[in-house]
Parts: sequence; structure tokens; C-alpha cells
Amino acid sequence: MTEVFFNGVIIGSVKEPQEFVNNLVKLRRSNGITNSLNVHYDSKADSIEVLTEAGRTRRPLIIVENGKSKLTDEIVEKVKTKMIRWNDLVKMGIIEYLDAEEEETAYIALDEESLNAKHTHLEIIKAAILGSQANLAPFPDHNATGRVMLAAKMITQGLGIYTTNYNLRIDSDVSIMHYPQKPVVDTVIYNNVKFDSHPIGQNVIIAVMTGEGYNMDDSIIFNKDSVNLGLFRSTFFKPYNCEELRYSGEKDEITIPTAEKGVSKLRGMESDYAKLEEDGIIFPEAQIYPNSVLVGKVSPPRFSMGTEEFRMEMKDKNDSSIACERETGKVDSVILTESEEGNKFVNIRLRQARTPEIGDKFATRHGQKGVIGMLVNKKDMPFTSEGVFPDVIFSPHSIPSRMTVGQLIEIIAGKVGALDGRHVDGTIFTGESEKDLRSQLHTLGFRENGSETLYDGKTGRMLNVRIFIGNIYYMRLKYMVSNKYHMRTRGPVQLLTRQPTEGRSKEGGLRLGEMEKDVLVAHGAALLLKERFDSDKEIMPVCSKCGMIAYLNYYRNKGVCSICGEDAPVTFIEMSYAFKLLLDELKSLCIYPKLNINYKD
Repeated sequence: MTEVFFNGVIIGSVKEPQEFVNNLVKLRRSNGITNSLNVHYDSKADSIEVLTEAGRTRRPLIIVENGKSKLTDEIVEKVKTKMIRWNDLVKMGIIEYLDAEEEETAYIALDEESLNAKHTHLEIIKAAILGSQANLAPFPDHNATGRVMLAAKMITQGLGIYTTNYNLRIDSDVSIMHYPQKPVVDTVIYNNVKFDSHPIGQNVIIAVMTGEGYNMDDSIIFNKDSVNLGLFRSTFFKPYNCEELRYSGEKDEITIPTAEKGVSKLRGMESDYAKLEEDGIIFPEAQIYPNSVLVGKVSPPRFSMGTEEFRMEMKDKNDSSIACERETGKVDSVILTESEEGNKFVNIRLRQARTPEIGDKFATRHGQKGVIGMLVNKKDMPFTSEGVFPDVIFSPHSIPSRMTVGQLIEIIAGKVGALDGRHVDGTIFTGESEKDLRSQLHTLGFRENGSETLYDGKTGRMLNVRIFIGNIYYMRLKYMVSNKYHMRTRGPVQLLTRQPTEGRSKEGGLRLGEMEKDVLVAHGAALLLKERFDSDKEIMPVCSKCGMIAYLNYYRNKGVCSICGEDAPVTFIEMSYAFKLLLDELKSLCIYPKLNINYKD
């Protein structure tokens, strides 16, 4: 007997599992049971799974019987004239939805030409084997699988217009591109996802050539004049908020912190508070700089307990103002409202103009990602005989190992579309063929392989090699160097280890690992190595007799040791404070960490 599970719960068993499954499928197709039901027979486990749960991923397929599709030409004509709707096709048993479980037992054909008697279903379109994101990449059938997956991931990271009501929203870490464009090379999915209303890139002229080493590996060279004319320019928004919190008998106050308000020590310099208005809030369109205060706030003294509560008015109040971190820009909007608790709530959004700079990340729709390695003036860029300058110079070494032939075809297709003034279809399996695109490019007066003779912008001499040049759709990704760069001189340290704090947001130090240490050793930079490892240097008094950490009584100029007592001989040793902390922890475990001190002449 084969056990039957309904939504994970066993409900019985059957003798003929395949016949039971076939009967359920027939009932579903004839509307005898709900069409949201899926059934799957696992022959290895000898069990039947019947599922009707919500949340399953299901996709529509055309039913095939005896090697023939049930979607005939007559039915297609009725669909075109809107005599039959989609739901009618499902009710008529022509299309059904399969989930991941039932799809395991289905034999699906890509097109009608490949149908045979063994097939059970037929894809509605060939592109349905990919998801919506991967289908946005043109010519993915010419790329390696890993690059198609990377492209699908990076399409979600492209900057554009993420929502049309962004002015009414307070979102964190968002950007709006100023001049997004529709791609010259697209697929059938672009209309379905209404890509025209939220494009995420721009069409650029690309030359595949080396650029004096500045586009080695994954870096790319950008035309500086194109950037100055608005190429990939965007605006970055960052929100800040402040709330007047209530405490037991006390509450915060949004105002300008002054001595009259009980504040004796400001959190920054007086110039940081210059842009605050009388209500303690910065005004819209104010120019801000690092550490500029956006909202002034005074809080009651913390940690007041017992008898101190009666003398609370005598204690200094805290300056808990909200200030920007490292940003420069302008205040885009100031919103005053109330929180759920009825407290005064201030939302402030900063606006920063972001022009592409060295280190910003870009990518094509083929998983070829890279950062800007150099911004070159237009006069120094190579140009064609017609005076066309490329916007991007892309390294040819990025193509062979990654096998992104689809990118090369898109460059030819983009060139054809730009010259002919039309959109080129790059849908998987059904898009325009490479042969046709080459023929059209030749008809338009160019070499069919897309290469042209270029001239060096610095010398004016003709390059002795033909350069592959055309049009491609590039995306600016959300990862920008201005959000990532990090440096530190002296700054905050941790209370326990006295080492620099960790992380960019805390002005943390840059950790030196084993491999970085080896590089410095190989270069013979011993002094630099010592400096890097001196972040928590401490000169500690050590007892010369017992080797324990001691201390010096400066008033009497005597050394004191926990074992040898007063007048102990003390030697000052330079060590890491983290090592001193380790010695203290060993002592707490009743382990005697003796330091052997050897004196050398």
C-alpha cells in the first residue's frame, strides 16, 4: 500500500498509486476538484503528496495529449479576438498550473516541433524557463550559466526610478538616476514588467580595447566629458529622524542646546549648530557639511537614582542632538509629525548629487561588472573616422574566460538599433539572429563584425588594429565608493581592550591580518609594521623578582607588587594592552603568568 499525504498529513493509503494520481489529474482538468490542487507520486519513497497550501510557486503550462498540444490554432484565433479569456483556457483543461513537486513528474517540451508521444506539457513561450529577472538580459542563450545568474542579480541593483512617488517617501539608502533610458536591445518581458516606466540604465557607446592598463581586470575607463554632460548622474537620499522621548516625569526637548537650557557641554563645535532655526530644526535646502547638527535636542540627565532625583534640576542636561555623519549635501525635506506614542517626531531627508567617480560600480546585463578605473578627457579618447568617441572602454580580457558572447552580440545589435532607429529583440531562443544583425549592419555601411578603425586621441595616429565598437546598455549599481571609503588617523577605542573600534560607522580602525603582515615583512618595512601593531601600546611596570604586573607609587616613587609587596624592583616593559588583559584573565583563573625579564647590555 502507498501512503497518501494531504498538505503533509497522512490521510490513508492506496493500492494503485499511479492510477490514483491519474484520476486526480483528470478530475482537476474537468473542474471536478479545485485547480489549485497539485499531486505528486514519489516512486522512491513510495508516497503520494497532495498539496493545496498557499505560498507554493506554480506556473502555467499547455497540456499535451498523445503528442499533440491542446492549444490548437482555432483556439489561438479565439484568444486573439478575445472570445476566449485566460481563465477559460484553464477551465477548458487546455492550460494547467504545476508546482515544483508535480513538475518533477512532467515531461515538458520547449516548442511544438519537438513534441512526441512521451511529452505531457508544452511551454507557452520558450523564455518561460527563465525567471523575470534573467529574461531581462538579452541573448542569455549565448552566455555561460553563471553569468546569466549574476546578471539577474545585478539587474535588481541598478539605479533608476525605483518608484514614482519617491518625493513623498522617506526611504533609506536610495538613489534616483537623472536621465534613465530605455534599452535599444530588449526582450518580450520588458513590456510585461512595464520597464519603460522605471528604466535602470543608459545606452552608451563602448569600445572593446585595452586602455594603457587603467581598465585591467574588471575596471573600465569612462569618458570624462560624457560624465560632465550628465551620463549616469544620480541623486542619493539619506533619512535622519528625531523623537522627543518621554521618561518618568521628564522628557526630551527639541531646541537649540544652550547654557540657559541646562547644557554645559555641546556634542560638537558651535559652528555645527549654525544652521538651526529658533525651533531647533534645520531649514530645507540648507547646505550641510560633516558633523552639521540637523536637530537640536536636550535630554534630562541619565542614571539619576535615589536621592539624586530630588536634585535633578541642579545636574547638567545632556546634548543629544542629531547630526549628519560624513555627508555633504543639502536638506531635501523636513517633515514634522507625531509618533505612535504621541511624541513630536522630526523626519529629515538629505540630498546628495552623485557624479560617477573612480571606484563606482557598473555592470552590463551579462554579469560583466566592474568599477571605474580612470576618467579620461574626451580629447585623449580614441575616436572613429566619423568623429565618434566611446563613452566606455571595456577590457577584451574579460570576455574569453567568462564566455559572455551575448554581450558581443548585444554590442552589434545595439549598433544596428541605434543606426536604424529601432528596438532590437534579444529574447532567448526567439530573438533576432546574429547572422541577420551582421547582414543589417553591413547594409547600413559598416563592417559586419562591428569593428572599425580608430585614431589615438593623444597622437592623432591611426591605431594599427581594428577595434570592436558599438552600443550597449550599461547600469550604474547602488554600490558607490563614497558610501564605502573609510580612513582613520586617531579616534575612539574600545573600553576593554583599548584597541580601535570596529566598523566604518564607528570610525573604526583598519585591521591588519596575517597576509598584510607578510606583505610588509617582504618589503622590509619593519618600522611601518611596528607602527601598525602599536594601536594599543602600553608601557607597564613589571616586578623584576616575581614577573607579575606591578604598579608605581609616583607620590613615594616606589614600586608596589601584589606578591613582593612595597619597595619591589619595578621595570617598565612595552607591551600590547590586549596582552596585559590576557595576563589579568589568567590570574582570575588562578594561573601564575610570570614574565621572564632578561637584561641585555
